[in-house]
Amino acid sequence: MLVYGDVERMEDAAAIRASIAGMMTACAGMQPGRRRHETLVRAFILTGELVQGLADREFGIKGADDVSEVQDAGTELLLGQARAIMQSWRNGFAGELPFPEDWPARLEYLDSAEPVRTKRAEGYAFYALYPEGYIEAASISKLTSRTVVIGIRSIGAGLAALVSAALGAGPACSLRPAGHPFERLVHVTPALSRRILADPEADFAIVDEGPGLSGSSFGSVADWLQARGVAPDRLHFFPSHAGDPGPRASETHRLRWKERPRHVVGFDDLVLKARDPKHRLQTWAADLVGVAKPSWRDLSGGAWRAVRHGDPSLWPPSDMQMEKRKFLMEAEGRAWHAKFAGLCGSDTDKARRGSLLSEAGFIPKIAGTCYGFIVEEWVPGAPPDRTGMDRRRLVEHLGRYLGFRARHLPAPGGGASIDDLCHMAVFNIGEAAGSEMAEEVRRLIGSPGRFRGRLHRVDTDNRLHPWEWLMTADGRLMKTDALDHNAAHDLVGCQDIAWDVAGACVEFDLSIEERNRVAELVAREADCDLREDVLAVFEACYLGFQIGLWSQARARAGGQEGERIESHIKRYLDRLRRPARNDIP
Repeated sequence: MLVYGDVERMEDAAAIRASIAGMMTACAGMQPGRRRHETLVRAFILTGELVQGLADREFGIKGADDVSEVQDAGTELLLGQARAIMQSWRNGFAGELPFPEDWPARLEYLDSAEPVRTKRAEGYAFYALYPEGYIEAASISKLTSRTVVIGIRSIGAGLAALVSAALGAGPACSLRPAGHPFERLVHVTPALSRRILADPEADFAIVDEGPGLSGSSFGSVADWLQARGVAPDRLHFFPSHAGDPGPRASETHRLRWKERPRHVVGFDDLVLKARDPKHRLQTWAADLVGVAKPSWRDLSGGAWRAVRHGDPSLWPPSDMQMEKRKFLMEAEGRAWHAKFAGLCGSDTDKARRGSLLSEAGFIPKIAGTCYGFIVEEWVPGAPPDRTGMDRRRLVEHLGRYLGFRARHLPAPGGGASIDDLCHMAVFNIGEAAGSEMAEEVRRLIGSPGRFRGRLHRVDTDNRLHPWEWLMTADGRLMKTDALDHNAAHDLVGCQDIAWDVAGACVEFDLSIEERNRVAELVAREADCDLREDVLAVFEACYLGFQIGLWSQARARAGGQEGERIESHIKRYLDRLRRPARNDIP
């Protein structure tokens, strides 16, 4: 199934350097505290993305990783930033930051006459991967300063610097495994090979997030080292989780993974169970809303359903492994919802957009952000499909909500092209419903190019399922989870508002008349093209994406959860197969 997508950007190196310099300079002038630490981490993440982009550009030209003045300057700058992060973290965000005096000169080296292709670091953006976890993992690894640290690009370029800082080692290098996703290989020039292998007594730390389905990125670097005489007992892995590689891993890689040390300090141990209260998410969130000694409940992995829905027979499906971390905090008769929103500055961007939606009365009140998390008011209520809400009122509210987004919220990022959406829909529907249905969808779509001049990206919601709405005790209809899903780890991204209109039609099983009323309200509020042909194609694309998304979730689930997901997929397939309804319930 075609579901996931990596966000890559073509950016000007000088513009990125200016942003990094601005954040570094701001850190030097800020009062010690968590906000300064957050700014430092943002500068570090952005530096890692720039170093990755420049290194990959050189790799593309040479066909191999090589010694490079640009990369040396980048790894030295990353190491200096990592040392500052480590000192700030260990000092409880207090004290001076040990920036090297020559950091501006090192930053100036990170230059390119051509635009640089950078890649969003997925762990920082989606999976609550905190850089300090790698500092703590290295600190308890018992490795020495003689360790050679190798980061696997993309995110590994920065993560390796954190391991080097904690070990007191020199600047790390980074490698780009290439080839088939399940059979990666590394390509290294003799000059870089000599540098990596210079110390015959050194241990090797291989650093990345993951492992994923095959673990072949980790495995390829270890294969390369062993093929050049490095003994297996000198290999150490620094992954983002303690689990094994997925089902696509080779037996060689799977066996090595089990035999060699894996050094991991995950999110729970780092920021939920930290010894120092200054490092705990509970403290950050409580300070933000001004309460003391709150109760704390983990809502991740589908656990939120027990609070919202009670009876398990009423629970909606959940792709538990892919849900973002979220928590319920209660104190002094009030409750708040803290949800991970990203370490790359996306938390503050989302909170800013959320405040606009909240002021308009569409979502709960945003309290603010705290180091990657958005904290908002927790509003009691039940989904509208369980409250007997009047359909006409629901339709009117959907139209106003989507019209507001289309008019007031410009797209914060890109997304799949209409051609890619249509290709995804035909492919996924073919996989799930067979070639005949795929061919029907292909005929419905026709030439996607006819829509290009008629579509305008906005900050779409992308998550309009009934269980994401609440009817409150005072009769208000509130949207939850309204800020994340156009910047998720999938291929959709921000789209024309037609994507959300189609989503509302599918999720609430709207008739043609109801759909047309929603479209009329949206068009009245915003300048958009919501004619029949546009909505029909976007509904097909929406169904294709949801079928693919939940099919992936079903492959990871079992038991009752698998049954919920299976039933959900069947509903999408039924909607795909039946003609449009003209009746209004």
